[in-house]
Order: sequence, then C-alpha cells, then structure tokens
Amino acid sequence: MNVHSTTVGVILIAVGAILGLVILGFMAAGIIQSELTPAGAVLGFGLGLILVLPLIGGGVYLMVRGRQEAAQLADIRKERRILEMVSTQGKVSISELILELRADREKVKAWIYDLVGKGLFSGYINWQEGVLYSRDASLLKTNKCPNCGGEIELAGKGVSRCPFCGTEIFLSE
Repeated sequence: MNVHSTTVGVILIAVGAILGLVILGFMAAGIIQSELTPAGAVLGFGLGLILVLPLIGGGVYLMVRGRQEAAQLADIRKERRILEMVSTQGKVSISELILELRADREKVKAWIYDLVGKGLFSGYINWQEGVLYSRDASLLKTNKCPNCGGEIELAGKGVSRCPFCGTEIFLSE
C-alpha cells in the first residue's frame, strides 16, 4: 500500500496545484480585462482555496503515510531476515547481522528485542561474544545460563539476563 499511497499523494498534490493555477489564471485574466472586481478576485481566491487545499493536504498526508509504511515494511523485512539467518544457522554473530542488514548494532539490538516482544524469537545472546543463538523455548526454561551455567535473573518480559557473563535469554510465550 505504501507505493500506492505515495503515488496517489503525488497525483493529488499535482491536481491541486494545477487546479490552483487554473483558478489564478482565470482570475488574472478577469482582472486584466476589467471583468473582475477586486472583491470578486478575493472571493474567487477564497473559493479556490476551498477546492485546492484539501487536495494538496490529502496528497501530503498520503505521501507521509506512504513513507512511514515503507520504513515499517523495511524493518519487518530486516526482522524476518534475522529470523531466517538464526533459524537456518542455529547461531549468528551480531557483526554478521550488522553487515547483512546494513545497520548499526543498536538497530540490530532493537530488531531482536522487537522479535522477542512479539513472541517470534526464542534463544539467547551473548553480548560479550557478540553471538545470537536460536534455541527451542523448552530448552531455555531453566534458571541456568546456557552460556556459563550461572543463575539467571528476570530482566523484562520474555527476557532473562545472566549477571555473570551478560548473556540475555529470550523466551517467547
């Protein structure tokens, strides 16, 4: 829908601009030929705005919405790629994700947390080693760190953290 929204937005802006120019042209011709009074020109300009502004405003709205949808779709594609990589390889390095997705570490981290929050990913990540591991949720439902064996602590919804090695364990529901 984002391409369509943007295209329709551009068309509405163009139609509004052309309509505005046509209205101004008629008013200018009327003033030049002394067939239109200044009061009539002001009235014509006001009526023209009533027609033109909704078209241009709607076009701008659709363009902005289309760009927002495109950005959201791009994030969804990146998250899907993370899931594909970690599920096919079992583990994937954060640096590999950064290179593959052409994103910085913080953005990759945000995508991973978003996947966990949506309940789409179970696994764990060792931030010191920079490796994301995919694991069956039943294997992770323990109070031991899969990396070092230390006692883990609840860090948030679906996230546990090992205080010893910094590994974060992600559990989907």
